[in-house]
Amino acid sequence: MCGVVGYTGKNQAVKFLLDGLQTLEYRGYDSAGVEVVSPSGNLHGVKCAGRVHTLAERCQAANLVGTCGIGHTRWATHGAPTDRNAHPHTDCSGRIAIVHNGIIENYLELKRYLMERGHEFKSDTDSEVIAHLIEEAWNGAARGNLVEAVRVATERLEGSWALACICADVPGQLVVTRKGSPLVVASTTDGAYAASDVMPLASVTSHVIQLNDYDIALLTPDGAVKVYDHDDEEVHHPDTIDIDWDASAATLGGYADFMAKEISEQPEAIERLLKDRLGQHGIELDELKMGNKDLAQIDRIFVIACGTSYHVGLIAKIIIQTWAKIPVFCEYASEFNYEDEVLVTPHTLCVIITQSGETADTLTAARRMKGMGCKVFAITNVLGSSAARESDGTMDIQAGPEVCVASTKAYTAQMVAAVLLALRLAQANGSMDQQEVERHYRDLQQIPDLIREVLKRSWQDQQAAKLFRNAHSALFLGRGVNSTTAYEGALKLKEISYLHAEAYPAGEMKHGPIALLEPGFPVVAIVPADHVHDKTLSNIEECIARGAQVIAVATDGDESVAKLCQHVLWVPPVPDELLVPIVAVVHLQILARYVARARGCDVDKPRNLAKSVTVE
Repeated sequence: MCGVVGYTGKNQAVKFLLDGLQTLEYRGYDSAGVEVVSPSGNLHGVKCAGRVHTLAERCQAANLVGTCGIGHTRWATHGAPTDRNAHPHTDCSGRIAIVHNGIIENYLELKRYLMERGHEFKSDTDSEVIAHLIEEAWNGAARGNLVEAVRVATERLEGSWALACICADVPGQLVVTRKGSPLVVASTTDGAYAASDVMPLASVTSHVIQLNDYDIALLTPDGAVKVYDHDDEEVHHPDTIDIDWDASAATLGGYADFMAKEISEQPEAIERLLKDRLGQHGIELDELKMGNKDLAQIDRIFVIACGTSYHVGLIAKIIIQTWAKIPVFCEYASEFNYEDEVLVTPHTLCVIITQSGETADTLTAARRMKGMGCKVFAITNVLGSSAARESDGTMDIQAGPEVCVASTKAYTAQMVAAVLLALRLAQANGSMDQQEVERHYRDLQQIPDLIREVLKRSWQDQQAAKLFRNAHSALFLGRGVNSTTAYEGALKLKEISYLHAEAYPAGEMKHGPIALLEPGFPVVAIVPADHVHDKTLSNIEECIARGAQVIAVATDGDESVAKLCQHVLWVPPVPDELLVPIVAVVHLQILARYVARARGCDVDKPRNLAKSVTVE
């Protein structure tokens, strides 16, 4: 949820720290801070509530000088987003500083212990206990060894952490460690770097080292990185990742915001994912790490996810059941983890969907299912993530870095990945012959150009957004697979415009939500040319009869919709109605963005949200 960066080397640290935090700001942005070891051998830091740009202004005024430092951008868990709760946190002496991503579950117990020993706390956070524990170890068992001090301190922690630590008494040393929260490091000729993910490092290297849980790394100014495992043994060949995208992929590139950029990148993302997927024997999904025999034996599937990824799961459920004839259970990870009874068999497959690959609830669910003997397959946008590393097989959706907190291109790419999975399963168990599989694959190949056509029609969304000018709430409706399109459209509107929105299967509207309708109330109805078109059209008429203003997402040439609705967001004909959500949702992404901008909202960094939810 928070962003962590660190640097030690030949250059002034503050530039990389601020640039890195700017890149990581999607992980949390209610406060930020940096700390460097000054040439005089003291710690010098600046931190504040608010965005990284405010921190940068304060750093410039403070004239921070030093070639070793750490930085942090926060998503508040313990303690309000204030200056005093911003990271970095220091020990009593002011000689040790830390930044932390994660949650320390036993911090109250540790805090009481430390206060009894005379430690004074300056914040309300759980993280500050780490600085004081390192101080205890530094002055005691570690005997001035920073790696050992961090090791001794973290042995007392319960919870999750990605941690970076510096100490004025060993200038130039940067020690990092992790457990349950991502952290990568890199060695270059200019020095050594650390960050919560690869994005801040893409500008300095194409090769990073990935730490495992409980690994501790010592970074020194000559660029050296030494990694030690849980048993204090040096790891001579640590896990590595090659960054396969250019750093410019995480820049605006002339767009007004990252949301606009990432919406526009969806066709290319899907084309990358589909490339070379159809082979001589049908769909090739080697990432599953399962052959035809094992796939054919799958008798039930659990799809587990959170938020937008959960909506992908709902669509995956319908498509897999329709094409592969396998029962699918779609579960919220946060709820699933506390269910007493999970009915699995020796042939149950668990599919987890997580954009970041670090979603704590989803990872917990995956570990639970793996412990019950299930094969776990991950659909994620981060190949070296925890989800990818802990699963039996992983599909990298290849959407590229997604900076905007509200997911767009990862959502549509995940849907395409789910369709490929459904085809592979249907192919393996004989529910489809190869000719059918190939036909559906050809249908999928048309999706990028259909999305390009929708992008050309963004003016329709801009016009429709005016209906929300005086709205306090909105209702999204759809039937069948497009009830999920309604859920995602409502979520996007809530996330970035802060306008309340509800989504329902259209047939359920009269069982309660219809009471919300009054003259001028905005309703968004997804009504493509599918087998439930006329039923949805009847629901639109029910809305209009009560004075609602309906925005319809409809297939080109649908005169019955055009006669009824004030605004129509037209979608070109899609070859299979089960694929309509991949195209139709693009209009709702664009619509939400226009509404949010009209309301003066920051579409890339909506309040209270973070891209990677690494706490349960």
